[in-house]
Amino acid sequence: MPIQRHHKIIIGSFTAIVIIFMITSSTLLYLLFVKSNLNFETLDKKIDGIEKDTNSKITDLSEGLLKTNNLVGLELGSLNKELSLLKASAGEDFSGIVESAVLSVVTIRTNSGQGTGFIVDSEGYIVTNAHVIADSEGNLATNIQAITSDANARSAEFVGYDGDLDIALLKISGTWDALNFGDSDDVSVGQKVIAIGNPLGLQFSVSQGIISAIHRTGGNGLNAYIQTDAALNPGNSGGPLINVEGKVIGINNFKIGSGENLGFALESNYITDSINKISLEELNQTLIN
Repeated sequence: MPIQRHHKIIIGSFTAIVIIFMITSSTLLYLLFVKSNLNFETLDKKIDGIEKDTNSKITDLSEGLLKTNNLVGLELGSLNKELSLLKASAGEDFSGIVESAVLSVVTIRTNSGQGTGFIVDSEGYIVTNAHVIADSEGNLATNIQAITSDANARSAEFVGYDGDLDIALLKISGTWDALNFGDSDDVSVGQKVIAIGNPLGLQFSVSQGIISAIHRTGGNGLNAYIQTDAALNPGNSGGPLINVEGKVIGINNFKIGSGENLGFALESNYITDSINKISLEELNQTLIN
Protein backbone atom coordinates (compact mmCIF):
# COMPACT_ATOMS: atom_id res chain seq x y z
CA MET A 1 0.00 0.00 0.00
CA PRO A 2 1.52 3.37 -0.96
CA ILE A 3 2.69 5.69 1.88
CA GLN A 4 0.28 8.39 2.61
CA ARG A 5 1.28 12.00 2.45
CA HIS A 6 0.92 12.59 6.13
CA HIS A 7 3.11 9.54 6.78
CA LYS A 8 5.81 11.01 4.57
CA ILE A 9 5.66 14.25 6.50
CA ILE A 10 6.08 12.43 9.84
CA ILE A 11 8.97 10.30 8.55
CA GLY A 12 10.65 13.38 7.04
CA SER A 13 10.27 15.35 10.22
CA PHE A 14 11.69 12.51 12.31
CA THR A 15 14.63 12.17 9.93
CA ALA A 16 15.27 15.89 10.10
CA ILE A 17 15.18 15.78 13.87
CA VAL A 18 17.66 12.87 13.92
CA ILE A 19 19.98 14.70 11.55
CA ILE A 20 19.78 17.91 13.57
CA PHE A 21 20.44 15.92 16.78
CA MET A 22 23.46 14.24 15.20
CA ILE A 23 24.82 17.58 13.95
CA THR A 24 24.22 19.20 17.34
CA SER A 25 25.79 16.28 19.19
CA SER A 26 28.81 16.31 16.88
CA THR A 27 29.20 20.04 17.36
CA LEU A 28 28.99 19.72 21.14
CA LEU A 29 31.47 16.84 21.15
CA TYR A 30 33.85 18.86 19.00
CA LEU A 31 33.54 21.86 21.29
CA LEU A 32 34.18 19.64 24.31
CA PHE A 33 37.20 18.16 22.57
CA VAL A 34 38.59 21.58 21.71
CA LYS A 35 38.00 22.79 25.26
CA SER A 36 39.69 19.69 26.67
CA ASN A 37 42.70 20.29 24.44
CA LEU A 38 42.87 23.90 25.54
CA ASN A 39 42.62 22.88 29.20
CA PHE A 40 45.28 20.23 28.68
CA GLU A 41 47.65 22.70 27.02
CA THR A 42 47.03 25.22 29.78
CA LEU A 43 47.62 22.55 32.42
CA ASP A 44 50.75 21.38 30.63
CA LYS A 45 52.08 24.94 30.55
CA LYS A 46 51.31 25.35 34.24
CA ILE A 47 53.10 22.08 35.06
CA ASP A 48 56.08 23.13 32.95
CA GLY A 49 56.15 26.48 34.74
CA ILE A 50 55.95 24.78 38.12
CA GLU A 51 58.83 22.44 37.17
CA LYS A 52 60.98 25.36 36.03
CA ASP A 53 60.17 27.31 39.17
CA THR A 54 60.89 24.26 41.34
CA ASN A 55 64.21 23.60 39.58
CA SER A 56 65.13 27.25 39.97
CA LYS A 57 64.31 27.17 43.67
CA ILE A 58 66.27 23.93 44.11
CA THR A 59 69.25 25.52 42.37
CA ASP A 60 68.97 28.64 44.55
CA LEU A 61 68.67 26.44 47.64
CA SER A 62 71.73 24.41 46.65
CA GLU A 63 73.76 27.54 46.03
CA GLY A 64 72.53 28.93 49.30
CA LEU A 65 73.58 25.78 51.13
CA LEU A 66 77.03 25.89 49.51
CA LYS A 67 77.46 29.54 50.45
CA THR A 68 76.27 28.76 53.97
CA ASN A 69 78.73 25.85 54.28
CA ASN A 70 81.58 28.02 53.01
CA LEU A 71 80.57 30.85 55.31
CA VAL A 72 80.27 28.49 58.26
CA GLY A 73 83.69 27.03 57.41
CA LEU A 74 85.24 30.49 57.24
CA GLU A 75 83.50 31.62 60.38
CA LEU A 76 84.52 28.47 62.24
CA GLY A 77 88.11 28.92 61.11
CA SER A 78 88.03 32.56 62.14
CA LEU A 79 86.31 31.64 65.40
CA ASN A 80 88.93 29.00 66.21
CA LYS A 81 91.66 31.54 65.52
CA GLU A 82 89.94 34.14 67.68
CA LEU A 83 89.50 31.60 70.48
CA SER A 84 93.20 30.73 70.32
CA LEU A 85 94.09 34.41 70.52
CA LEU A 86 91.64 34.96 73.36
CA LYS A 87 92.98 32.02 75.33
CA ALA A 88 96.56 33.15 74.76
CA SER A 89 95.76 36.74 75.73
CA ALA A 90 94.13 35.53 78.92
CA GLY A 91 97.17 33.41 79.70
CA GLU A 92 95.00 30.32 79.67
CA ASP A 93 96.30 28.40 76.68
CA PHE A 94 99.06 29.02 74.15
CA SER A 95 98.65 25.59 72.54
CA GLY A 96 96.92 26.80 69.37
CA ILE A 97 99.65 29.38 68.73
CA VAL A 98 102.47 26.98 69.58
CA GLU A 99 101.10 24.16 67.43
CA SER A 100 101.20 26.39 64.38
CA ALA A 101 104.48 28.17 65.18
CA VAL A 102 106.50 25.01 65.87
CA LEU A 103 106.07 23.95 62.23
CA SER A 104 108.33 26.85 61.26
CA VAL A 105 110.97 26.42 63.98
CA VAL A 106 114.15 24.41 63.33
CA THR A 107 117.10 23.13 65.29
CA ILE A 108 120.40 24.38 63.88
CA ARG A 109 123.16 21.81 64.30
CA THR A 110 126.81 22.25 63.30
CA ASN A 111 130.08 20.46 63.95
CA SER A 112 130.68 22.79 66.89
CA GLY A 113 127.30 23.13 68.58
CA GLN A 114 123.62 23.77 68.12
CA GLY A 115 120.94 26.41 68.52
CA THR A 116 117.62 27.39 67.04
CA GLY A 117 116.32 29.09 63.92
CA PHE A 118 112.98 29.79 62.28
CA ILE A 119 111.68 29.84 58.72
CA VAL A 120 110.76 33.30 57.46
CA ASP A 121 109.94 32.51 53.83
CA SER A 122 108.08 29.69 52.11
CA GLU A 123 111.15 28.99 49.96
CA GLY A 124 113.06 27.81 53.00
CA TYR A 125 114.99 30.87 54.20
CA ILE A 126 115.90 30.55 57.88
CA VAL A 127 116.95 33.22 60.37
CA THR A 128 119.19 32.41 63.32
CA ASN A 129 121.93 34.07 65.38
CA ALA A 130 125.28 34.34 63.65
CA HIS A 131 127.05 32.98 66.72
CA VAL A 132 124.99 29.76 66.42
CA ILE A 133 126.80 28.84 63.18
CA ALA A 134 130.25 29.98 64.30
CA ASP A 135 132.94 27.80 65.83
CA SER A 136 134.87 28.60 69.01
CA GLU A 137 137.23 30.88 67.06
CA GLY A 138 134.42 32.81 65.43
CA ASN A 139 134.76 31.19 62.03
CA LEU A 140 131.85 29.81 60.02
CA ALA A 141 131.12 26.27 61.17
CA THR A 142 131.00 23.44 58.69
CA ASN A 143 128.22 20.95 58.01
CA ILE A 144 125.29 23.19 58.96
CA GLN A 145 122.05 21.25 59.29
CA ALA A 146 118.49 22.29 60.01
CA ILE A 147 116.32 19.75 61.79
CA THR A 148 112.71 20.55 60.97
CA SER A 149 109.57 19.76 62.94
CA ASP A 150 109.19 16.46 61.07
CA ALA A 151 112.49 15.36 62.69
CA ASN A 152 114.37 15.29 59.37
CA ALA A 153 117.85 16.78 59.13
CA ARG A 154 118.42 18.89 56.02
CA SER A 155 121.59 20.48 54.74
CA ALA A 156 121.42 24.25 55.20
CA GLU A 157 123.10 26.64 52.80
CA PHE A 158 124.79 29.68 54.31
CA VAL A 159 123.46 32.84 52.64
CA GLY A 160 125.04 35.64 54.68
CA TYR A 161 125.27 37.31 58.06
CA ASP A 162 125.13 40.62 59.89
CA GLY A 163 127.86 40.74 62.52
CA ASP A 164 126.60 43.91 64.21
CA LEU A 165 123.17 42.43 64.93
CA ASP A 166 124.32 38.81 65.27
CA ILE A 167 121.95 37.68 62.49
CA ALA A 168 122.57 34.91 59.95
CA LEU A 169 120.47 33.83 56.99
CA LEU A 170 120.38 30.20 55.85
CA LYS A 171 118.37 28.31 53.26
CA ILE A 172 117.01 24.78 52.92
CA SER A 173 115.32 23.29 49.88
CA GLY A 174 111.57 22.71 49.66
CA THR A 175 108.40 24.62 50.43
CA TRP A 176 107.65 25.49 54.04
CA ASP A 177 105.29 27.22 56.42
CA ALA A 178 106.83 30.52 57.46
CA LEU A 179 106.42 32.71 60.51
CA ASN A 180 105.34 36.32 60.05
CA PHE A 181 106.98 39.28 61.72
CA GLY A 182 105.10 41.64 63.97
CA ASP A 183 105.94 45.32 64.43
CA SER A 184 108.25 45.54 67.43
CA ASP A 185 107.37 49.23 67.79
CA ASP A 186 103.88 48.13 68.82
CA VAL A 187 104.97 45.91 71.72
CA SER A 188 104.61 47.12 75.27
CA VAL A 189 105.71 46.08 78.72
CA GLY A 190 103.51 43.40 80.27
CA GLN A 191 102.46 41.71 77.05
CA LYS A 192 102.56 37.91 77.08
CA VAL A 193 105.10 36.14 74.89
CA ILE A 194 106.48 32.66 74.27
CA ALA A 195 109.97 31.56 73.35
CA ILE A 196 110.52 28.42 71.28
CA GLY A 197 113.91 26.78 71.09
CA ASN A 198 116.18 23.89 71.99
CA PRO A 199 117.54 24.61 75.46
CA LEU A 200 120.25 22.15 76.44
CA GLY A 201 119.35 20.00 73.42
CA LEU A 202 115.67 19.63 74.33
CA GLN A 203 114.18 20.28 70.91
CA PHE A 204 111.11 22.48 70.40
CA SER A 205 110.78 23.47 74.04
CA VAL A 206 108.41 26.32 74.84
CA SER A 207 108.61 28.82 77.68
CA GLN A 208 106.10 31.53 78.52
CA GLY A 209 106.60 34.94 80.00
CA ILE A 210 105.98 38.64 79.61
CA ILE A 211 107.85 41.58 78.16
CA SER A 212 109.73 43.11 81.06
CA ALA A 213 111.18 46.07 79.16
CA ILE A 214 111.78 47.31 75.62
CA HIS A 215 114.61 49.07 73.80
CA ARG A 216 117.26 47.69 76.14
CA THR A 217 120.88 48.29 75.21
CA GLY A 218 122.85 45.31 73.89
CA GLY A 219 126.54 44.60 73.63
CA ASN A 220 126.56 46.37 70.26
CA GLY A 221 125.47 49.62 71.92
CA LEU A 222 122.05 49.61 70.20
CA ASN A 223 118.83 50.12 72.14
CA ALA A 224 117.32 47.28 70.16
CA TYR A 225 116.45 44.53 72.62
CA ILE A 226 113.30 43.28 74.29
CA GLN A 227 113.80 42.10 77.88
CA THR A 228 111.64 39.11 78.80
CA ASP A 229 111.24 36.83 81.79
CA ALA A 230 110.52 33.84 79.52
CA ALA A 231 113.13 31.22 80.39
CA LEU A 232 116.09 31.25 77.97
CA ASN A 233 118.91 28.73 78.16
CA PRO A 234 121.83 27.65 75.94
CA GLY A 235 120.23 26.34 72.76
CA ASN A 236 117.46 28.97 72.73
CA SER A 237 119.68 31.36 70.79
CA GLY A 238 118.26 32.10 67.35
CA GLY A 239 114.73 31.02 68.26
CA PRO A 240 111.67 33.23 67.87
CA LEU A 241 110.02 35.30 70.56
CA ILE A 242 106.33 35.20 69.63
CA ASN A 243 103.37 37.30 70.73
CA VAL A 244 99.80 36.09 71.30
CA GLU A 245 99.02 36.56 67.60
CA GLY A 246 101.71 34.06 66.64
CA LYS A 247 103.94 36.74 65.12
CA VAL A 248 107.66 37.09 65.69
CA ILE A 249 108.52 40.22 67.67
CA GLY A 250 112.10 39.23 68.43
CA ILE A 251 114.88 36.68 68.07
CA ASN A 252 116.18 35.24 71.34
CA ASN A 253 119.76 36.40 71.61
CA PHE A 254 121.31 36.25 75.08
CA LYS A 255 120.65 36.17 78.81
CA ILE A 256 122.38 37.52 81.86
CA GLY A 257 123.74 34.47 83.64
CA SER A 258 124.03 36.06 87.05
CA GLY A 259 120.31 36.85 87.25
CA GLU A 260 117.05 34.94 87.06
CA ASN A 261 114.73 35.28 84.08
CA LEU A 262 116.73 38.02 82.38
CA GLY A 263 116.53 37.15 78.69
CA PHE A 264 116.97 39.47 75.74
CA ALA A 265 115.68 39.29 72.16
CA LEU A 266 116.62 41.50 69.22
CA GLU A 267 113.52 43.43 68.17
CA SER A 268 111.79 42.26 64.99
CA ASN A 269 112.13 45.53 63.09
CA TYR A 270 115.91 45.24 63.37
CA ILE A 271 115.69 41.61 62.19
CA THR A 272 113.78 42.49 59.02
CA ASP A 273 116.20 45.33 58.24
CA SER A 274 119.10 42.93 58.69
CA ILE A 275 117.52 40.24 56.49
CA ASN A 276 116.91 42.77 53.74
CA LYS A 277 120.51 43.92 53.99
CA ILE A 278 121.85 40.36 53.74
CA SER A 279 119.53 39.54 50.83
CA LEU A 280 120.63 42.66 48.96
CA GLU A 281 124.29 41.78 49.47
CA GLU A 282 123.61 38.25 48.19
CA LEU A 283 121.85 39.64 45.12
CA ASN A 284 124.70 42.06 44.38
CA GLN A 285 127.22 39.25 44.76
CA THR A 286 125.21 37.08 42.39
CA LEU A 287 125.10 39.87 39.80
CA ILE A 288 128.86 40.39 40.10
CA ASN A 289 129.57 36.70 39.64
